[in-house]
Amino acid sequence: MQKNSIGLIELTSIAAGFLVADSMLKAAKVEIILSRTICSGKYIVLIGGDVAAVRASVDAGIISGRGSVIDTFVIPNVHHDVFPAISGTSKVDLLEALGIIESFSVTSLIEAADAAVKSARVQLIEIRLAMALGGKAFLTMTGEVAAVQAAVDAGAAVVAEKGLLVNKVVIASPRKELLSEVV
Repeated sequence: MQKNSIGLIELTSIAAGFLVADSMLKAAKVEIILSRTICSGKYIVLIGGDVAAVRASVDAGIISGRGSVIDTFVIPNVHHDVFPAISGTSKVDLLEALGIIESFSVTSLIEAADAAVKSARVQLIEIRLAMALGGKAFLTMTGEVAAVQAAVDAGAAVVAEKGLLVNKVVIASPRKELLSEVV
């Protein structure tokens, strides 16, 4: 299955999360990328597929989730670096400038990651999704200082627009020991 698009629903209810995941899978030919509980008793369902199928699936999930939906997105033509960053499999040999975006929401953080990596020549290191983070999420990226600054600004703007930005940081010359802390 071609995964050129992803969709996500973030919910307040674990039980509703299972119902939504089932509805999303029944609505269209999509694949579950991630379906799990996250901190603060929330649940996320992240699916992939072609754009039309993902849109149909998310629409069906919103209907079945009714009052439990916190936030949703559909990202058509998602950047290919987002998948390894979510799964924690990005390979980074050299830590140049380090950029971090922190959000109160998983949904807005993944949207920020896609916007960041599309806006400048950076490498996503990791997208950490609300586990042992009190429901927050953060991403890390590396590249040349100007590129990292542009990417952090672009990604943070997406999160800030929803009122969910916790913080954003660019470290121009991080100590090499930090690489083992961010992967």
